[in-house]
Amino acid sequence: MGSRADGPRTSGHVTGKMAVFPWHSRNRNYKAEFASCRLEAVPLEFGDYHPLKPITVTESKTKKVNRKGSTSSTSSSSSSSVVDPLSSVLDGTDPLSMFAATADPAALAAATDSCRKKRDRDDNSVVGLDFEPWANKRGEILARYTTTEKLSINLFMGSEKGKAGTATLAMSEKVRTRLEELDDFEEGSQKELLNLTQQDYVNRIEELNQSLKDAWASDQKVKALKIVIQCSKLLSDTSVIQFYPSKFVLITDILDTFGKLVYERIFSMCMDNRSVLPDHFSPENANDTAKETCLNWFFKIASIRELIPRFYVEASILKCNKFLSKTGISECLPRLTCMIRGIGDPLVSVYARAYLCRALLTEMMERCKKLGNNALLLNSVMSAFRAEFIATRSMDFIGMIKECDESGFPKHLLFRSLGLNLALADPPESDRLQILNEAWKVITKLKNPQDYINCAEVWVEYTCKHFTKREVNTVLADVIKHMTPDRAFEDSYPQLQLIIKKVIAHFHDFSVLFSVEKFLPFLDMFQKESVRVEVCKCIMDAFIKHQQEPTKDPVILNALLHVCKTMHDSVNALTLEDEKRMLSYLINGFIKMISFGRDFEQQLSFYVESRSMFCNLEPVLVQLIHACVAYCFITIPSLAGIFTRLNLYLHSGQVALANQCLSQADAFFKAAISLIPEVPKMINIDGKMRPSESFLLEFLCNFFSTLLIVPDHPEHGVLFLVRELLNVIQDYTWEDNSDEKIRIYTCVLHLLSAMSQETYLYHIDKVDSNDSLYGGDSKFLAENNKLCETVMAQILEHLKTLAKDEALKRQSSLGLSFFNSILAHGDLRNNKLNQLSVNLWHLAQRHGCADTRTMVKTLEYIKKQSKQPDMTHLTELALRLPLQTRT
Repeated sequence: MGSRADGPRTSGHVTGKMAVFPWHSRNRNYKAEFASCRLEAVPLEFGDYHPLKPITVTESKTKKVNRKGSTSSTSSSSSSSVVDPLSSVLDGTDPLSMFAATADPAALAAATDSCRKKRDRDDNSVVGLDFEPWANKRGEILARYTTTEKLSINLFMGSEKGKAGTATLAMSEKVRTRLEELDDFEEGSQKELLNLTQQDYVNRIEELNQSLKDAWASDQKVKALKIVIQCSKLLSDTSVIQFYPSKFVLITDILDTFGKLVYERIFSMCMDNRSVLPDHFSPENANDTAKETCLNWFFKIASIRELIPRFYVEASILKCNKFLSKTGISECLPRLTCMIRGIGDPLVSVYARAYLCRALLTEMMERCKKLGNNALLLNSVMSAFRAEFIATRSMDFIGMIKECDESGFPKHLLFRSLGLNLALADPPESDRLQILNEAWKVITKLKNPQDYINCAEVWVEYTCKHFTKREVNTVLADVIKHMTPDRAFEDSYPQLQLIIKKVIAHFHDFSVLFSVEKFLPFLDMFQKESVRVEVCKCIMDAFIKHQQEPTKDPVILNALLHVCKTMHDSVNALTLEDEKRMLSYLINGFIKMISFGRDFEQQLSFYVESRSMFCNLEPVLVQLIHACVAYCFITIPSLAGIFTRLNLYLHSGQVALANQCLSQADAFFKAAISLIPEVPKMINIDGKMRPSESFLLEFLCNFFSTLLIVPDHPEHGVLFLVRELLNVIQDYTWEDNSDEKIRIYTCVLHLLSAMSQETYLYHIDKVDSNDSLYGGDSKFLAENNKLCETVMAQILEHLKTLAKDEALKRQSSLGLSFFNSILAHGDLRNNKLNQLSVNLWHLAQRHGCADTRTMVKTLEYIKKQSKQPDMTHLTELALRLPLQTRT
């Protein structure tokens, strides 16, 4: 097995004939112990650092001359720069700088760049702050529409023949040459990339986009057009249909790049050496060269043979029509729309329309008006565009809805679509009341209850968001008026529930909510119990979440008592435990928020009434018990769970102690002690039977922590509660092969050691514990030591019974645990206690059952503690504690 290290040898027996070991608790300086456990504060050296000083960056370079010689040269440089906070305010080139730079050849390029940036900002300002950039949608589409299938790219790589050799060719020859190059590219050799992963496909498309930019930068305009044409052709392939939206995004990125390059190219031709085009120019401002170039691009695109690339490329430079005609864009849109009809594949056709319709909402509204206010189209517009767009133009939409033909598409559905948008975005404040009036004029005239409630439910949220309880009350009254006849509400519970949820979501002040006259009558329409309970749960959940301060408002109190009673009365024998827990949580939350301040009689009356109303939910009873100590003692015995009763006795005693009710606290603690013998061996935990000893150990440890600060009763003797508890523990029938009793005795030893200190570790305000009552009296300490000796005898006797082969590991573990308790709480300057600790150390290592690492760390701790001024006696002890070695 192993041998012991050289050193003092002992018999290894803890007891032969039961010996009596006197207990002496060591004095504890809790403040010093706390201080030793704190982290050490380390001063921070700031040096010359200051947050307002400029940052200096030093770069050092070292170059080795050869391997053998260590000759090296080092150079360092430092730079310091201070950023002027006012410089960031100026965006672009200021006017004075532009005038000063007129003589500079680079001035025109700088002015062009500044103008382009300003134009981009102006374009963004046209759509308003509510505009959602295409880049946002682009990322969402690429992340959503993915595939694991293999992809392919078909490219027709043409030759470069037919290029003009000199600059003297006639214009007609140049045009013919360019067209031949396009034909050659379309009819040239085919290059097909197969078995591409999605990432490979994306990388290849990005390479084509970069190739387009490079070709344009090197003045290879025809090559750039070829790239755009071939990329557009890829949109006709729908073989991997789930990836098509992402493909559409990637290809249209290339088209957008091409359109931007062409536009900026033509725009740059409209400037001379001194001036640039105004922000909102007209075709008259463009010179002939720019117009001719613009027409040339449109003619080139018109010569593309295939429909799909011709459509996409022309749509990409549609903005260039501004250089030719004021109405150029609006004239081209119908023609391009007709071109889409020639696309046979429905998916390709839909996405072609999507590319063409990346317009502003205002243009779509104008088209709706020209089409005679087509209701179906108008509804599609309100469903497709962002809510912010619709909300800012609410009155325009209302005017268009009023002019729509009722027979084609019901107006109330249009108002419902409008209401859905207004629930998500706010209209102008000046229009809000007029919008509600116009909408409700239509809604209140609806005869069909389902049509009415489907529309009214949407507009309730708008009313709650922007108006007071007066308008909300009017709306609720109108709903009751429409839904009560023929009990129409029975077919519309989901919509009615949504109305309640929307109202309570916007009215967090429940005194205001319950002052709405029609709110409680509205609740009466929920006749079906299950639905009624769900509505009550929503109300209580909102109350618990939003009620910040306790209240005694009689309006809130009476209304919520009615709501809670409805939930409670729904409990029956078939109710699930989870449902009971949820209802209990909500009712307890309500009870906690009711406070009558110093009016204790009124508070008690409320608790009594609550207890009579909610008697079927045990957790609610528990809450009421916690709230009212006066009724706890007579109510706890009625509860079923044994540990529920034990913990409530302990908790109630703690509450009583905290409120200086000492005799009531003693009564609770005595009741808990008398209940311990009734703890069964097995208890039901979440539907499963489990041993109770571990739960009892946990409870007793908490009990011991409380008993430390409980003062002795003057008529019951010293430590009377501890004595009674020890008697109960001794008489309790423990499981065979269980060590829980000894673990409890060890905890008692810790408690008694803490009770022997001059000043206890913690106290309760305004309660004098035994350290104050006895003041270190020798008789009290003697009684304490006697109890310690009794507990020690019980522990040692149990260790002796474990000297069997099957129990040696338990003996080793308990022996080491008892050793650690003596080390932490005993005064090892006492020779007998010191010898007992040595015996326990050997017992823990006997038969090789001890964990060597634990033993080593324990010995290291003892040696470390021995270096403290008042712990030098541990040095000798450490020498008497050998470590077991293994062979």
